[in-house]
Amino acid sequence: MKTADFVATIFDGHSNPGKVTVAFTMALNAQKMGHSSIVLLMVEGVELGKPGSTEGMDIGKPFEPVADLVKEFRAAGGRIGICGACMIHNGFTAEEMDPEYEIITAPDVVELMMAAKGTLPIT
Repeated sequence: MKTADFVATIFDGHSNPGKVTVAFTMALNAQKMGHSSIVLLMVEGVELGKPGSTEGMDIGKPFEPVADLVKEFRAAGGRIGICGACMIHNGFTAEEMDPEYEIITAPDVVELMMAAKGTLPIT
């Protein structure tokens, strides 16, 4: 598992677009500041791993729509990890997830959190 300087974890999906927006806003800013970063999709947040799943998520100004944040975050080199156990628990398969996202395990999460210079758990 490649570590990152900044790790944000999202435990909610479409049910809480504000939390999703903040996580991607902060992770994008970490990338812009020159820090490597990864956003971890956990629990219900794994639903955001499906292609196109963030379309239409927009809490309004001054924040950008989530789909735009994700696109800019990825273009800046940001990574997205999907909890494999959470994915299975929520009835999803790896084939349903964006192939550019990383399916991760519990030991991967621990390694990422322990190696990070900063974390943002959004629960």
